[in-house]
Amino acid sequence: MNKGELVDAVAAKTNITKKQADEVISAFLSVVTEAVANGEKVTLIGFGSFERRDRSEREGRNPKTNVQLLYPEHG
Repeated sequence: MNKGELVDAVAAKTNITKKQADEVISAFLSVVTEAVANGEKVTLIGFGSFERRDRSEREGRNPKTNVQLLYPEHG
């Protein structure tokens, strides 16, 4: 399910317009994204949890060119 399909389903279940459903879903995603970016863990019982994780430097490759790459540490 993509965001558009989610908007349609939420609008149908709640009897609100698609525009209103999109605004609510976008606000939800924004709040979760900001919280995780600030180092908070967001837990929604029965749905899932979101948290920021640091990733160490790693090797990879470009699948199109097969060129080896070094992905830097981030988090």
